[in-house]
Amino acid sequence: MLGRSGNPTLNDKSFEKSGHYLGADRMTIEGTVNKAFITLAILLGAAFATWSMYFNGQNVTGFAIGGAIGGLILALVISFKPTTARYLVPVYAALEGAFLGALSASYEGRFNGITLQAALITMCVFIALLLAYKTRLIKATENFKLGVFAATAGIALVYLVSIVLGMFGVTVPYLHDNSLIGIGISLVIVIVAALNLVLDFDFIEQGAQRGAPKYMEWYGAFGLIVTLVWLYIEILRLLSKLRSR
Repeated sequence: MLGRSGNPTLNDKSFEKSGHYLGADRMTIEGTVNKAFITLAILLGAAFATWSMYFNGQNVTGFAIGGAIGGLILALVISFKPTTARYLVPVYAALEGAFLGALSASYEGRFNGITLQAALITMCVFIALLLAYKTRLIKATENFKLGVFAATAGIALVYLVSIVLGMFGVTVPYLHDNSLIGIGISLVIVIVAALNLVLDFDFIEQGAQRGAPKYMEWYGAFGLIVTLVWLYIEILRLLSKLRSR
């Protein structure tokens, strides 16, 4: 949930710090899309590796934990130091992929076919919101950005509280159960995660228009991939709650 345009580390100030560039040295939408595909390919490759190891009977717990912690550390570094994006985003993608592959395999082991469903829904949501943004059916106004950011920050706070309380054996009501309220909460989180894609699209478009430096293509691709991974995980959780009923 770090590094997207709803986050204070990826907003207008990012452009103010980076200056204005011309020609081949500036950020473009096409360049950002290409780098997003490269990042996604690395992530999927690493995910497939840990997925295969899991179903071959190997213990992938170390990869899951290492990927999650390493990915979080790199996400923080990239978010607060955008100039490192061109070097660290591929490494982040590999670490995140290792974690995601292990997580997906564990869900697949309990609910056959759930990962394919989650991936297809994620892809459909992405395409639908991209079309809505391109046709200006959805506009990234300042009020829209503020609302999505506030909702995202609220969700992050709830998850943080849940983790802290979990260390003491306390569970946040409804957040992880398959009750109707729990399913409703997951659905709301999925919607908020999806709306963050609109902010990412806007960030990439604004970066290209303002002549941001070339390394911001990696930064924009990073934010987009982070949002997609978050959306996929939340859809996976929502489907698992529905299937467990």
